[in-house]
Amino acid sequence: MTDNRIRDLNDQARQTFTGCRVVLTPSIQALDGLHDLLDRVRWFDAFTPDNDPYGEHDFGSLVHAGATIFWKIDYYDLDLQMHSPDPSDPDVTCRVLTIMLGEEY
Repeated sequence: MTDNRIRDLNDQARQTFTGCRVVLTPSIQALDGLHDLLDRVRWFDAFTPDNDPYGEHDFGSLVHAGATIFWKIDYYDLDLQMHSPDPSDPDVTCRVLTIMLGEEY
């Protein structure tokens, strides 16, 4: 059930950009159609066993304006110093959603 809780928290963070910090790399910020790109990240649902082997919905890839875009969610402790002790518990986890060009990964 922990994986389901993590998935639900990740979906909520990605779809609403709340309950997390959102980081856009400078290359992403410079793209045309940024609003459309952010909407595509929010509504991404192309999860498969190949790109989501743990069922946590913590990574996605898409093509926007001819560029490969990656988004990923990382789990940190509340001080952003170390990995979260329990990504299924929002009281001890700071989620960071990063949106970047594939070549920046």
